[in-house]
Amino acid sequence: MPTETFEFQVEARQLLQLMIHSVYSNKDVFLRELVSNASDALDKLRLEKLWDDSLDADVSDLHIEIDIDKDARTLTVRDNGVGMSYDEVGQLIGTIANSGTAKFLQELRDAKDKAGEEGLIGQFGVGFYSGLMVADEVTLLTRRAGETQGTRWTSRGEGTYTLETVDDAPQGTSVTLHLKPADPENQLHDYTSPWKIREIIKRYSDFITWPIRMMPEASAAADSGDETPEPETLNSMKALWARPRDEVSDDEYHELYKHIGHDWRDPLETIRLQAEGTFEYQALLFLPAHAPHDLFTRDFKRGVQLYVKRVFIMDDCEALLPPYLRFVKGVVDAADLSLNVSREILQQDRHIEMMRRRLTKKVLSTVKEMMTKDRERYDTFWREFGTVLKEGLVTDAENRDAILAVASFASTHHDTEPTTLKQYVERMKDGQEDIYYLTGESRQSIENSPHMEAFRARGIEVLLLTDPVDEVWADAVGEYEGKKLRSVAKGQIDLDAKDEESGDEEREKQTEEYAGLLGWMKEQLDEDIKEVRLSSRLTVSPACVVSDAHDLTPALENMYRAMGQEVPRAKRILELNPDHQLVKGLNQAYKEREDRTELAETAELLHGLAVLAEGGQPKEPARFVKLMADRLERAL
Repeated sequence: MPTETFEFQVEARQLLQLMIHSVYSNKDVFLRELVSNASDALDKLRLEKLWDDSLDADVSDLHIEIDIDKDARTLTVRDNGVGMSYDEVGQLIGTIANSGTAKFLQELRDAKDKAGEEGLIGQFGVGFYSGLMVADEVTLLTRRAGETQGTRWTSRGEGTYTLETVDDAPQGTSVTLHLKPADPENQLHDYTSPWKIREIIKRYSDFITWPIRMMPEASAAADSGDETPEPETLNSMKALWARPRDEVSDDEYHELYKHIGHDWRDPLETIRLQAEGTFEYQALLFLPAHAPHDLFTRDFKRGVQLYVKRVFIMDDCEALLPPYLRFVKGVVDAADLSLNVSREILQQDRHIEMMRRRLTKKVLSTVKEMMTKDRERYDTFWREFGTVLKEGLVTDAENRDAILAVASFASTHHDTEPTTLKQYVERMKDGQEDIYYLTGESRQSIENSPHMEAFRARGIEVLLLTDPVDEVWADAVGEYEGKKLRSVAKGQIDLDAKDEESGDEEREKQTEEYAGLLGWMKEQLDEDIKEVRLSSRLTVSPACVVSDAHDLTPALENMYRAMGQEVPRAKRILELNPDHQLVKGLNQAYKEREDRTELAETAELLHGLAVLAEGGQPKEPARFVKLMADRLERAL
């Protein structure tokens, strides 16, 4: 049959130009697409041979071969798979976006052959044309298994293509690219370079089931003294997530983690997940042993590697895990996903959401299992990643209970061992209705806080929260198993509420005794405080400042401002210890003196000391220091 020339339709011509110049952002992926098509062809032949044992086809050594000719500047991707007939070439290659794989998949679904369906990759039909990004001309030579005559298809991607029959075509398909000159500025690399081909195969097609082979360079073969060199297999074919657990050693898992996690240390934990049913995928996730130094930076690369049928799609796929699990590394290999035509953009759909929810729950259940079965490894995990995991208490209401179940906190119960909320509740004193906590920069500063005095005196346990996120999640969570979470530095704390009536009478008497002083101090400090009242939380210190029950704490205010959100500064409440000698003396002086100029300075100093005691800073540090120095001078 003579060579025939055909024209692409106008719409196809426009689509062809768009795809060559716009669809793919990375030109290297042309090789991924051609290898994926070749892998499809090998899978199809294997299945057709199973269906029809009389099919005249050689399946003894199914493989993909890459051939480089530097002199002619050609790159050929060849397979000995199912191939195509003359009519199929015209239908599948001559028509853009008409995918043979998609049609084949539909036939498999009709036949309900799930085992065969698992092995097929792309369904886009345009991947073949990605070769025109790097080539001036593409030649396809193919012969369908069981037929004697082959077909050659040639096009420069400019609107026409030619078809002719050939008699000496081998079984399968070869795609030869007549490469454009290298242009590094336009990200057009030298694809006749063997190291570049190895790099692309390793990145995108390392786990393809079939061997991908390439002959070594002539010079390398001559140096080895081998007259008939053996082809080099470029891919490992070791998709560890697809192999049974008992066939994979821990060392193999660790090596994969080090490769994808860019870490020289072994992972803390390996997590396997295989989902079957209407939507199938496999996951192999790793919990690192150490937090990366940039975990809390804006530019931190999060997410896992995404594969579709063992073909690499993207690094750092953020859609598959929530931000608070950004430290998790690993691989997710899906049977089928909604990708755009270039496979470079993940479309949001119910499958993605389903995978995200399942992977999140699996990670959290693994941490819980570590907590109960291997406390030492759990302690390492929580020390490294507890701070970031607690972000999920704010952002992920669905998994809040699961996160609380694996969270642990420092508390006054023990100097070094953390506690869970469940353990805290089990230790609560009779009559205690709330879970108490206090936030601060360090354990030492919290323990020395005036807010802790009454709790320490009564032996009531307090959680000591030192991470910045603790300020946020404690408010967001609100309660645990019906017990309210209460900051000991906010609102009214009355630990004697259940005492006898004598206690109530004593408080009423003190309130009446100090009423004048409290009102006067409120006037003097009106710019800084909203109320002055007597305290039930102080036993040693003369005064402390607390936030109202529903106000933001100073730490939260500063956090919002650091994020660029301006919030009004809330006035605090000044609490006085009526049993402290300084407060008693101040009250006595207030009643006896008419000139209260010095008393006003004393009130200002008392407020400043209370602010300092909780780790804050007086509004005017220089004035505070001057007042303090004057008082010390007069005391000498």
